[in-house]
Amino acid sequence: MKVVGVTEFGGPEQLRSLDVPEPHAGPGQVRIRVAAAAVNPTDAGLRAGGHRARLTAQDPPYVPGMDAAGTIDEVGADVTGRAVGEQVMAIAVPTSPTKGAYTELLVVPAAQAVPVPAGLSLVEAATVPMNGLTTVLALDALALRPGDTLAVTGAAGAVGGYAIQLGRERGLRVLADAAPADRKLITALGADVVVDRGEDVAQRFRNEAPDGVPGLIDAAVLDELIVPAVADGGGIASLRYWEGEPGRGITVHRIRVAAAAHRTDVLDGLRRAAEAGVLTARVADTYPADRAADAHRRLAAGGTRGRLVLTF
Repeated sequence: MKVVGVTEFGGPEQLRSLDVPEPHAGPGQVRIRVAAAAVNPTDAGLRAGGHRARLTAQDPPYVPGMDAAGTIDEVGADVTGRAVGEQVMAIAVPTSPTKGAYTELLVVPAAQAVPVPAGLSLVEAATVPMNGLTTVLALDALALRPGDTLAVTGAAGAVGGYAIQLGRERGLRVLADAAPADRKLITALGADVVVDRGEDVAQRFRNEAPDGVPGLIDAAVLDELIVPAVADGGGIASLRYWEGEPGRGITVHRIRVAAAAHRTDVLDGLRRAAEAGVLTARVADTYPADRAADAHRRLAAGGTRGRLVLTF
């Protein structure tokens, strides 16, 4: 069986196609013949060694990838509701014993796989689970009420786009940032107000919400630079575990997706949202799995709108 992974941490050139023994579904698990796996910034972090402290129980190769879509070809004991031949999208946890999604055959707990949304291809479906779960966890943590204002940085990215769409679905007024070339996209995703992106975007958000916003999803990872946009007692959803202390009673919610990978209810909610057209699955480009290094180089170069996807 082929996986794409690293035996030594480093740059994209460390990613290689490797042959490993075929895994099988154990109790409570399903095995998925992967057709597509999305490429996310966290994958680059694992490849570079950023997660090495959580990989000590694994032997190499270390396999990135948190999003997959494909067809179930094996069902373990004690699994109900999933069947061989079913097309599913799934979230993988690369630091777990079953490793990541850059693989021909992926074994995950059955709770981490749900049917592919009707109307979506397997490539499109592979962009939904991890970024969608991140967004739902962020919105839940902020606990805003209908009519409240949500600000989103990095709005043109995958999480940013989902934050706009799911925020609007919850009845929130959404402020979002954008480069000039992305304004049309961000408006089409449903943002109520679009401001110019940049390190001083906090002031532009303040111009639209003079008392500050009660909640902000920091998909651009601006950290302390975005704090001035937030109202006293408000909240920031941090996607990269910012450890700063913003003061003014502001709470930093550090979103940890891997700990919620078992949330079938959220994954199935994302399926329904995609089927209803609430979520737009955006694919920037596809690469054959053996060109994963090229996909990682393109991700590092920036400017992609939507997700790059590896195909198997």
